[in-house]
Amino acid sequence: MLKNIFTKNKLITQTQEVKSKIIDNVPKGLFGKCSSCNNITYTKELKNNLFVCPTCGHHMPISAKDRIEFLIDAGTFIEYDKKLSSNNPLNFEGYKDKLKQDMKKTKMNDAVMTGEGKINDLPVIVGVMDSNFRMGSMGSVVGEKITRAIEKAIEKKVPFILFSASGGARMQEGVLSLMQMAKTSAALEKMNKEGLLFISYLTHPTTGGVSASFASLGDINISEPKALIGFAGRRIIEQTIRQELPDDFQTAEFLLKNGQLDMIVPRKEMKDNLTTILKIHSL
Repeated sequence: MLKNIFTKNKLITQTQEVKSKIIDNVPKGLFGKCSSCNNITYTKELKNNLFVCPTCGHHMPISAKDRIEFLIDAGTFIEYDKKLSSNNPLNFEGYKDKLKQDMKKTKMNDAVMTGEGKINDLPVIVGVMDSNFRMGSMGSVVGEKITRAIEKAIEKKVPFILFSASGGARMQEGVLSLMQMAKTSAALEKMNKEGLLFISYLTHPTTGGVSASFASLGDINISEPKALIGFAGRRIIEQTIRQELPDDFQTAEFLLKNGQLDMIVPRKEMKDNLTTILKIHSL
């Protein structure tokens, strides 16, 4: 019995090793590897599964373009401010080169994509942050695009949905980055006074200045399972308060348990869930 168990485990390990060797010798992008369980899956199959690991259910980071493709009705999306990009206002050494690299990698001019479209025929304005661009960090362009999208939602009197995925404020832009926290929050207050719906969808990770501003201000705050959400890092907090934090601290599940989220919604239920919320608030 024990011999069979050890043999089986050895075979599983050998299979994963073989898969790892294979993946090193195939065209880039053909396979994807789950960072949670190390399962290797065809990228096409992963995309069909909305980049949720079919083995363990881990929600992998996805691009803004894929998120919009999964969510918005085909042929209805109109992008806003596509050409808006940062000009390195503080002349931070190497910043322009890093921006150019990320522009080439993501085919985006900055870390958020905004626009209008329909979700099951219901009109919305959306913003989707992309962690592939400077770790989704918020600079002046990110704040400006989000603010303009909020203002457009006020003008058109439609709900605004924002998907956050960010490492926080972008240090290369200094105070110009930090001021976006106040600017986006002020725009959301205007939207609130108009009685319009703002849904904040927090994905992995949502941290720093983004979590401390617009990401936490939704009329309804939603998260994907096991997303990391918080302001300062776990180690910094423990050193500051001199206490050991719970194992699940700063996870979506911890925030839901402590009243800081309204719900956790798996990616496969995202569109249906948002459709239900939009229909309720349109009555």
